[in-house]
Amino acid sequence: MNRPDLCLDFANTRYWRGQDMPTETLNTPADLAVWAKAPKAPAPREFERALELRETIHRLFDAVAQGKAPASRDFEGLNAALAGAPARTVLKRGKETFDWEVDMRSGTALALLAPVLWSAGDLLASGKLDKIRRCANPECLYLFLDESRAGKRRWCTMSSCGNRAKARRHHHKAKQTQKGPHEGALG
Repeated sequence: MNRPDLCLDFANTRYWRGQDMPTETLNTPADLAVWAKAPKAPAPREFERALELRETIHRLFDAVAQGKAPASRDFEGLNAALAGAPARTVLKRGKETFDWEVDMRSGTALALLAPVLWSAGDLLASGKLDKIRRCANPECLYLFLDESRAGKRRWCTMSSCGNRAKARRHHHKAKQTQKGPHEGALG
């Protein structure tokens, strides 16, 4: 779980944010427990706190993706959550790597989301802020870390929003070709 973009994955658990009814994947405390790989679901109040933290993280990185300074309240909110989260004190061996051990048994939002909060802090301090992007599809607005060689990635994925954009361009171009070059012209 020690990935620099884990915080963006968490922010994207609510997606299609540009639509009237975004898609929510964390509908219950049990959904959060599954996402966080926690041994038990958080209490309802802790679940609500986790969703509030998700929105704080989303607003913070969405501002960065747009080249804006994050709102002070979001930055302060992240710092307060980091201050209350369990500290990184013990490493554990994974299958192929090492990772930080987190005791999630308390079921608090800060314990469940400690790796997410650490990821957000690490990403902000990483010098990679210019690689944080928001999908160019105005209905999607998915956040991602652009690790492409050219650094000009525009879409969350080519198989989703990228292909939709290509299909729209093709459809528009085909429509223009059918009209003819002078159809609709004044005069």
